[in-house]
Amino acid sequence: MYAIIETGGKQYKVQQGDVLYIEKLEAGAGDVVKFDRVLAVSGDKGLVLGSPVVEGATVSGKVEKQGKGRKIIVYKYKAKKNYRRKQGHRQPYTKVVIENIEA
Repeated sequence: MYAIIETGGKQYKVQQGDVLYIEKLEAGAGDVVKFDRVLAVSGDKGLVLGSPVVEGATVSGKVEKQGKGRKIIVYKYKAKKNYRRKQGHRQPYTKVVIENIEA
């Protein structure tokens, strides 16, 4: 059984036990989060597609930790103008373990 969920402006195909690194959620480690934007569910009854979401379907997961990704360097440069700007960025994420899919 799998489901396609939407969170943080992105779509993820998830199964029970999957580990996701998603956009930061306002939840602490150990909290249970429910995703109600379920776009599709595939199970014993076949594939059920939502328009846009499947009614009554939820996916729940447990927040394992909050963190930041690897640092990326943003470097702006204009040739022959002595213009250089260096800036770093670390994107925050939430690590979630999918516990069950209810459809």
